[in-house]
Amino acid sequence: MVDVVSLLAVALLIGGVVGTVVPLLPGGTLSLVGLFVYWWHSGFTEPGVLALAVLAALALLAVVAELVGGAIAARAGGASWQTTAIAAIAGILLMVVTGPIGLLAGLFGTVFVLEFVRDGAFDRSVRSASYATVGVLASTAVQVLLTASVLLGFAVAVVLF
Repeated sequence: MVDVVSLLAVALLIGGVVGTVVPLLPGGTLSLVGLFVYWWHSGFTEPGVLALAVLAALALLAVVAELVGGAIAARAGGASWQTTAIAAIAGILLMVVTGPIGLLAGLFGTVFVLEFVRDGAFDRSVRSASYATVGVLASTAVQVLLTASVLLGFAVAVVLF
């Protein structure tokens, strides 16, 4: 018989995977919470401590990728920290209004304009904006892989062991 708390934990783990592709849902955090809710509910026995540590580390990596993935990519493309911060805010605001396309367009446009104003180099501005945009997409892909690994690892650890 499956109880409500176990269902909640599994729903949080599934929500973690979904949250990596749905804007404004913290996928890695949902995965982490799902793990610890289940562990607490099992009397701190399932999954085992080693499995819990590995799965929690994967979930934490997803949180880190969510928080800094786009910024690291923007910096790799040559954007300043100030541009990166402003672009993140603009992207989030546009995402709320227009969805994921607004996030990408806002991020690209903001990085391009601010970097062009900063140094006047069209090619460098395009490169920085492209890196930032591709970085957000790559960060999302990494988050999906990490949170899906947490979900699968959890299922294996709880069902098989």
